[in-house]
Amino acid sequence: MERGPGPAGARRALGRLVEAVLASRGEANGVFDILAVLQAQDSEEVQEAVRACSRLFGALLERGELFVGQLPPEEVVLAGSQGATRKYKVWMRHRYHSCCNRLAELLAHPSFQVKELALETLMKFVQLEGTHPLEKPKWEDNYLFPRELFKSVVRGLLSPEDDGSLLLSRFREYLEHDDIRYHAMQAATDTVARVTDQHLEVSPTFWNNAFSLLAAVSLPPREPDVCSFYVKRAAEPSDKWKVVHLKEHRKAFQAMWLGFLKHKLPLGLYKKVLVILHDSILPHLAQPTLMIDFLTSAYDVGGAVSLLALNGLFILIHEHNLEYPDFYRKLYGLLEPSIFHVKYRARFFHLVDLFLSSSHLPAYLVAAFAKRLSHLALTAPPEALLMVLPFICNLLRRHPACRVLVHRPNGPELDADPYDPTEEDPAKSRALESSLWELQTLQQHYHPEVSKAASAINQALSVPEVSIAPLLELTAYEIFERDLKKKRPEPVPLEFLPPQGLLGRHDSLCSQLFTLS
Repeated sequence: MERGPGPAGARRALGRLVEAVLASRGEANGVFDILAVLQAQDSEEVQEAVRACSRLFGALLERGELFVGQLPPEEVVLAGSQGATRKYKVWMRHRYHSCCNRLAELLAHPSFQVKELALETLMKFVQLEGTHPLEKPKWEDNYLFPRELFKSVVRGLLSPEDDGSLLLSRFREYLEHDDIRYHAMQAATDTVARVTDQHLEVSPTFWNNAFSLLAAVSLPPREPDVCSFYVKRAAEPSDKWKVVHLKEHRKAFQAMWLGFLKHKLPLGLYKKVLVILHDSILPHLAQPTLMIDFLTSAYDVGGAVSLLALNGLFILIHEHNLEYPDFYRKLYGLLEPSIFHVKYRARFFHLVDLFLSSSHLPAYLVAAFAKRLSHLALTAPPEALLMVLPFICNLLRRHPACRVLVHRPNGPELDADPYDPTEEDPAKSRALESSLWELQTLQQHYHPEVSKAASAINQALSVPEVSIAPLLELTAYEIFERDLKKKRPEPVPLEFLPPQGLLGRHDSLCSQLFTLS
């Protein structure tokens, strides 16, 4: 089998073809040979062909040798009586169109070097088409941006089959420009709608690619003094252009996220979205309250997703005056024995502490949370108790009306506790009629630090709260290591009677099988 010319030979051959086509229109058919190499199997040859196309069509765009306007069918123009120049420009514009289509396909090439080079070339064409438009302006100072070409780039990035995270990280640098960011948001909205309309079941790969692109879009906090445009223009930006106004960016940002979040997403993506929601999404929405449907449906997912959804709802309630009367009832419902054993325990209690930070909460509500946590603490591990006990004491510090849970000398007997742990509504749990007898029980805990923390309620609670931040990430391993480093007093005997056998009897069967040393 005859071997190909190799990358070096391909470079020289393609270079000669580019020079010939640019030098004479009579050599225009050499474009076919260049485009053919874009289909090669060897990745290095493909890269050389991409570079050749970049040089060729970049020069043709700058020289104005591509047809400008609504592109007519190639066959009609070539068969007609138009001049040779018009025929050439229409014909070459079709070749340019074929080149761009192939470059968009190469965004899914197995070689990352090919994908990266194809992306750079397409973005170069976006810049050149913006400077030398291939469509006629409808009016003076009309803002022209190669939307269709740019949409093909975004569609290539949001592949349903290939993980595009690495290429999307390369694309992120283009999003620093205001015009690219604005049109990327519109193109992403269009692509998500198109893919979801065409497929009954969208692949997780597509959703992950889409999230990577959406999460990379970051809006400025205020209207910039000077716009940063990727597409350079001779004239100054006009105030009539939507792309120069932050409020238009916020509208596009909102449409992009709402169009993405209205679909059923993989569970892992719910978590990723909710983690960045309060910092990177809500502050930039034109109407943040439109997120209520997504947040309520996310709460129904359960587990960590429910907690993170309540974080977003809390922001809407406090910063955007959202009426959501079931917020604390749903938060109360998340207090289950599993919260002390899951990996998101630290974030959970950090957020619960934030939600219960207001001193204007009714006493019955705070009492219900304190009692529920005390009840759950009976089966919690030591590392969780060292965090939750100061947490409960902080609740009593913030709300003096709840201290009756501790100072109730004639309270109900243990077997007649009025608190109903199965009640879902904290207002009906009768927690304020009960007492925190669980804390007194924990004063007899086997771990001395837990016993000491539970004994804090025996003294008057100090006014400043105890920071629980250092305790949120406390693990059993850290407690064990800390205990080992403690200085011990003089050794004491652990057994004052010498053992007579494995189970206490010298002549037992176990003593015949095992010998105590």
